[in-house]
Amino acid sequence: MKLLAVGINHKTASLVLREKVAFPAESLVDALTSLRDTLGAQESVILSTCNRTEVYVQAENLQHHALLKWIADFHQVDAGDLTRHSYAYDSEAAVAHMMRVASGLDSLILGEPQILGQLKQAYSSAKNAGAVDGQFERLFQHTFSVAKKVRTETDIGANAVSVAFAAVQLAKQIFSSLAKSSVLLIGAGETIELVAKHLSDNQIKSITVANRTLQRAKQLAEPIGAKVITLAQIPNMLHEADIVISSTASTLPMIGKGMVESALKDRRHKPIFFVDLAVPRDIENEVAELDDAFLYTVDDLQHIVEQNLASRQQAANEAQSIIDKQIKEFISWQNSLQSVDSVKAFRDQNNLIKHKLQQRALSQIAEGKDPEQVVIELSNKLANALMHAPTKALSEAAQHNDQHRLSVLKQSLGLNTEKD
Repeated sequence: MKLLAVGINHKTASLVLREKVAFPAESLVDALTSLRDTLGAQESVILSTCNRTEVYVQAENLQHHALLKWIADFHQVDAGDLTRHSYAYDSEAAVAHMMRVASGLDSLILGEPQILGQLKQAYSSAKNAGAVDGQFERLFQHTFSVAKKVRTETDIGANAVSVAFAAVQLAKQIFSSLAKSSVLLIGAGETIELVAKHLSDNQIKSITVANRTLQRAKQLAEPIGAKVITLAQIPNMLHEADIVISSTASTLPMIGKGMVESALKDRRHKPIFFVDLAVPRDIENEVAELDDAFLYTVDDLQHIVEQNLASRQQAANEAQSIIDKQIKEFISWQNSLQSVDSVKAFRDQNNLIKHKLQQRALSQIAEGKDPEQVVIELSNKLANALMHAPTKALSEAAQHNDQHRLSVLKQSLGLNTEKD
């Protein structure tokens, strides 16, 4: 039985190709059934996210190219194109890859935690479909445990590595409680959407989204329970905001020094924290000259991100050490399964010999043969039968001067090698 892992991700394939080979939730059961019926997969799990599609399979005599061809056929894409942009691992390398993925070491954003939840969901879906049993049960549970260990014993996810997240983290350092703060988001693009998500995750209740078109602002605001205003309303609303984060495509500043002075006066000089993520800038640089206005630009945050990325890379090295150790533990357990099978086969073989000779001895006694002679014959035959294979192995090792094999055999047979 061999473990295979094949797939594509953000490092190897374009978004177009990743979209083509994604597995929607409604197709998973059919896909897992097809892996079993078409390729003879004993166990299988399919991980499909926006950044990667990976198939993990436990099967006999299955090769990487056959598994990749199955993915290509299932999605009706060119097998050669898929193969050129794919990667493949087996056995110990497959285990190592899975643990790296679960720990966030193979993610677009190093150390991001979402992938672990996605892998758990992929495992649960496969288990519910009857595609997980035996070794995969142990492998995935061990992998989840490793990822948790990485999270708790390293700082892999401790620092912000996107400007959106860094903006929120910086606000948390300045305000004792973000939950009590009022936030004004200016713009409704991808960056502000990510900021809004991070703010929502921090339980902020008062969020207002200002945008040129209210329809787009509402699309962003509704999921997080935020209010919406137009850009023209900002001067009248600015004094209500403790935190202002802006990212628009405007070629001119949205907020000037005079507007902020007026807002601070209305707030009785209660400070406002500004984060300008736009290029060109949305907030005039002169705002930073005001005593109660704290302005950070995208360059300031990018510097924080670079420092944090370096910190995460150090944590990633520590995480890899944890993974390397855990791989050895899992492989050791996997190898022990083989010894269990070997021990069972050895016991069954010797019990068969014992039963055969025992039955013969009982028959001889029943026929009136001298019991003493029967016992002597039984013990001789049993000893010869049990010694045959070890004796042959010892002789072959000695003939080939294989000292290592001789040492292992002697230890296995309980021989006193020093005395010998």
